[in-house]
Amino acid sequence: MAQKQEARKAKTPGAFSIWMQKKANARVVRKARKGKNTFMGMDILVLNTVGKRTGEPRATPLAWFGDGDGAWISVASGGGSRNPGWYVNLVANPERASIELPGAQPCSVTSETLTGAERDEAWAMIAESQPRIAKYQAKSDRAYPIVRLTGRARHDR
Repeated sequence: MAQKQEARKAKTPGAFSIWMQKKANARVVRKARKGKNTFMGMDILVLNTVGKRTGEPRATPLAWFGDGDGAWISVASGGGSRNPGWYVNLVANPERASIELPGAQPCSVTSETLTGAERDEAWAMIAESQPRIAKYQAKSDRAYPIVRLTGRARHDR
């Protein structure tokens, strides 16, 4: 039991790294809202969710990959060891999600976690487009969730 707890502690990010991630995310969100649409060579969007426990609004920059007209795919890596907060919030409150693309109005979205052949196909496209994400996945014991965000029609908002 003690060994399991030690292993969990080793994979759990410390307070400093969480603080640092929040600061970095806030900076990327500000830049995206000012029109900068890439980060580290990847297209980005801002995902707006509502906190699962707090009910507070959350804004998270995400790398995205195109999936047809009006749909975006993102990988929920969360530092490798667990699902990221944005994914937990999205699953808890999917009806309250929206995205912001640089230079565009916020768009309400419907989310879907891909499984099976759909996930495999999306993963192949992501890994080909951004090999570093595939390397990152290879270091983790879990399969990262892949989420499709689809814009809702105006009357559905």
